Amino acid sequence: MAMSEELYTMKEAMLYSQRIAQLSKALWKAVEKDWQSWIKPYDLNINEHHILWIAFHLKGASISDVAKFGVMHVSTAFNFSKKLEERGLLKFSKRDDDKRNTYVELTDAGNDLILLMYEHYHDTHHSILTGSLALRELYGRFPEFLDVMAVIRNIYGDDFIEIFERSFDNFKESLEKVEEKASIPQ
Repeated sequence: MAMSEELYTMKEAMLYSQRIAQLSKALWKAVEKDWQSWIKPYDLNINEHHILWIAFHLKGASISDVAKFGVMHVSTAFNFSKKLEERGLLKFSKRDDDKRNTYVELTDAGNDLILLMYEHYHDTHHSILTGSLALRELYGRFPEFLDVMAVIRNIYGDDFIEIFERSFDNFKESLEKVEEKASIPQ
């Protein structure tokens, strides 16, 4: 028996795995429904929106970065990026210092679409947000999922978490700019 197997029983391992599986599936179902409802008016699917979101917040990213951070196969990232390029929302490029990788950046139309979607976020119901409000009222903040982040770090690595944190820092900054513009009288 390996050392790690001695630290927990088969029963504990199976119960933990099943609990994670069931909770993750339930959470994803709600997230997916909320996400699809929000992006439906813009004729996007979840993969397309996620690619636009990644390109927006990472200020251009390689297709491999999009795939890694978007938790999708490279061919999926490339094929959906191609569809977004055909719609004029993304553009492909190579970098002088990196000819092997293909990069995607938002076009002005893609950037405008992301900002428009931000403005209309509350036009649709978000059950995940609603379900979290009681915790926010109780603790003064939304759940942070530190345990889940630790598990994800152990599965996908530090690079994934670093990209995640960087993109959310950029996301917060872009929302602050949108708020700033909205509060300036025209």
